[in-house]
This record gives sequence, structure tokens and C-alpha cells, in this order.
Amino acid sequence: MVSGSDTCNLLMSRVKAATDDKDYDLALKLLGAVIAINPKYVEAWNQRATIYYLKDDYGHALADIREVLALEPRHFGAWSGLGLILQDIGDDKHALEAYRKALAIDPHLEHVPDVVKTLTEKVEGRDI
Repeated sequence: MVSGSDTCNLLMSRVKAATDDKDYDLALKLLGAVIAINPKYVEAWNQRATIYYLKDDYGHALADIREVLALEPRHFGAWSGLGLILQDIGDDKHALEAYRKALAIDPHLEHVPDVVKTLTEKVEGRDI
């Protein structure tokens, strides 16, 4: 959450408070300001993607995840979030790929191995 900018850090602390209060519209406005100040700040993009996801705004969430992964291709949280969205919209094949990328980066992610196992059986079938 540390951006290297006192202004961004202050705004991000307010984002957290707004998110904790479920004031997602305020959180989005604050995150927009952070991104305007520092468009290379990966966590601002990631937090905004999360807020959009919580609002069921998958289009904007996917756009922000794309930004996160362009800035930091090894962001396992973004890969995992991508998997969640793809699974929600019924694209299990691509969700499985996203989850596998997340696990390749961090093999200790909670719950993701179970999701990968379930999706593997669903997408690829079971071993004989």
C-alpha cells in the first residue's frame, strides 16, 4: 500500500476506510485521484479492480486488472481476481488458466489449489 508519495499514501488510507465502510463510490473517486497522481502505482489499480468487482462491474474490473498485469505481470492477486471474474461469467477454461498463473507465482495461495482441482476436472475431465 506504500506508493512513495505522501499524498497517495494518505488517499490510500482513506480508500481503505471508505472500503471498510462499504462506501465504494467514494473509494473509486479516491482511487481515481491516486491513479491520476501516480499511474504506475500498481496497488491503486488493483484496489480499484477489487472495488469494481465488489460492485459487480466486471468490465471496469477487467480493464483495471489488465493495467495491473501490464505494470506487474507477477501480481498473483490480479491473476486470482481475473480467475474469479472469469469463473463468475462462466469462462471456466480461461479462469483455470488465470488461477494456474496465480499458483505458479505463489503456490501457497489459500483455496486456489482446490478451485484449480475442481475446474481442471470440469474443463479437462478426470484422469483415468
